[in-house]
Amino acid sequence: MLKQRVITALVLLAILLPALFYPEPEPFCALLLIFIAAGGWEWGRMNGLNQAASWALGGVCLMACALAWWAGCLSRPLTAVWVLAGAAWVLGAAALLKAGVPGWPRVPAALRLLGGLLALMVAWLAVAQARVTGINFLLSILVLVWVADVFAYFAGRAFGLRFTRRKLAPAISPGKSWEGVWGGLIGVVVLAWCWAAADAAWGAAVPSFYSRLATHGGAFLTLSVVFMGAMSVVGDLVESLIKRSVGVKDSSGLLPGHGGVLDRIDALLPTLPLALMLSSLVG
Repeated sequence: MLKQRVITALVLLAILLPALFYPEPEPFCALLLIFIAAGGWEWGRMNGLNQAASWALGGVCLMACALAWWAGCLSRPLTAVWVLAGAAWVLGAAALLKAGVPGWPRVPAALRLLGGLLALMVAWLAVAQARVTGINFLLSILVLVWVADVFAYFAGRAFGLRFTRRKLAPAISPGKSWEGVWGGLIGVVVLAWCWAAADAAWGAAVPSFYSRLATHGGAFLTLSVVFMGAMSVVGDLVESLIKRSVGVKDSSGLLPGHGGVLDRIDALLPTLPLALMLSSLVG
């Protein structure tokens, strides 16, 4: 399994990194259209659609994103879109987590399909617009989610249940502890301050997400990245809730050793539009 995970990770990096660092954003945005279409296919399967209908849902997702690209949305200010998407994620995730695993089947099927489709489309739009803004800006958002996950893992392993008696969400994701969450939040705060300092020291041509937040003060920067780190956990929990409700371990087997596309981007689905929302508001 470890060898399989490593090989898949290396293949993905070999595909994504050249597109990410290409001087123009178009190759990266186009490549992510394929991944987001795969995510749409997985979402259809997880919500009871047959194979043909699931592929159709993936195709709709791809075409909707491509249409937004053709319409020039990647270079336009979309503050209202980010605010609406951010509010939907905060309120919708709170309602889902409160209802728990049994609550997911009670959500109307059409609403489930539409909600997932919109979440994928907005996430693609956010990551594409972030790449158009600049590599430093995009990477600062992506690394926040990865650091939150890595710090949470090691903090959970080292301190899990040492300071609290209950796990974070045992009915949804039994492996997660509050200590892991705290470790992840500490990690993103350290990351944010270090990255903002590096931007200033090296005179970054394109400000990172953290440098933009820091223009409103250190307290605002800290609170914002703590919120972002918490929402990355929420994205992970929401996907875990849905998978547990429908009785699957992974969203698919498209990425051997890693599950499916949705398993890799679950924490990014809320954080990408929220990062664009905060960046737009402070801008």
